[in-house]
Amino acid sequence: MIPKELLKKIRHIEIHTTRLVNDLFGGEYLSVFKGQGMEFADVREYIPGDDIRTIDWNVTARSQHPFVKKFVEEREMTVFFAVDMSGSQQFGSAEKLKAEIAAEITALLSFAAVKNHDKVGLMIFTDGVEKFVPVKKGRMHVLRVIREILYYKPRQKGTNLVSALDYLNRVLRRTAVVFLISDFLDQGYEKALKILSRRHDVIGIHLVDRLEKSLPKAGLLWLRDPETGLRKLIDSSSGHVRRFYEKAMKNRQEALAAMFKSLKIDRIEIPTEGDYVDPIIRLFKARERRS
Repeated sequence: MIPKELLKKIRHIEIHTTRLVNDLFGGEYLSVFKGQGMEFADVREYIPGDDIRTIDWNVTARSQHPFVKKFVEEREMTVFFAVDMSGSQQFGSAEKLKAEIAAEITALLSFAAVKNHDKVGLMIFTDGVEKFVPVKKGRMHVLRVIREILYYKPRQKGTNLVSALDYLNRVLRRTAVVFLISDFLDQGYEKALKILSRRHDVIGIHLVDRLEKSLPKAGLLWLRDPETGLRKLIDSSSGHVRRFYEKAMKNRQEALAAMFKSLKIDRIEIPTEGDYVDPIIRLFKARERRS
């Protein structure tokens, strides 16, 4: 039985994201994701200048006049969400946890996909793949996807991106747009990400909290790793400590950005305390300009 509070939250997300799709987002989605190929529609008589490779030789032979094949864009796509639900996703220094923002972003993109008759699927992962929801169309399916993210109780707390990416490589038979939503607190997954991106259009959505960039000046602080449980006492009143922390976090962010760039995979950074719609729209506009 799903708690009433959770149903209320799902309904709120649906209303909010549907309004965004209708008012701001739907056109951006459609202009960027235009289908995965062309399918045969009809034939017509040959016109000088037509590509001879499109000639339908069977119809041409029967009619004794040259005919060419007409094609239309195969609009329907598969949109898949790989959502990190490790221990660090239960963190957020602002109003919302990373996991809640992941659910809202998934809802926004899913409703945009369904509006354009695309299929949507979901995978939740931690140390391993914990939940897989096959691709399907329709509003009710999107609501199920949102519910799974909000309601799911992970069995593990760690992050294993290699396991998640390898799993997607095995199960996604059709070319898909894969939104990889995570804080990417893992290492050694570059090869698996590269292999996945060869067959699919992968987009990294990087969730970052402001405390993961800089520390407040608040005296002695206990820091706990939510994935390993390890604790460390630091003196945040020390300028040296704060500068060391900020440099380490900046180096990590820059290394992550460089890896995605080297693989030619789009990545956007979403702050837990800010708006997530504008960064996504900016990414889509950039992709549209490139195409």
